[in-house]
Amino acid sequence: MPTLLILMVCLSLGFVAWSASRAAAERAGQVGRDACRAAGVQWLDESVHASGLRLRRGDDGRLGFERSFRFEYSHDGDDRHIGRLVLRGERLVSFSGPVRGTGVMPLH
Repeated sequence: MPTLLILMVCLSLGFVAWSASRAAAERAGQVGRDACRAAGVQWLDESVHASGLRLRRGDDGRLGFERSFRFEYSHDGDDRHIGRLVLRGERLVSFSGPVRGTGVMPLH
């Protein structure tokens, strides 16, 4: 009987971790999509890719996960650029990618 209880606890913890990871990926996708729309560029592949996971202290001092994501965007459909963002929980803590309203095209 204790083995079944341990298995159920492990499965529950795995589900919670998976669910939190999916929620963070959805939030990252929304941030990337909104940034591309605001900057007037194409959001390529319509997805974000997890690129890192770290244990960090939040502003309140509690431990939590900091997840890094990358996405790709294009100014004219012929180029590809990589954007990066970092979420600590649901909060965006770092972003590099298309900038709103710059209108600057990269030199080829």
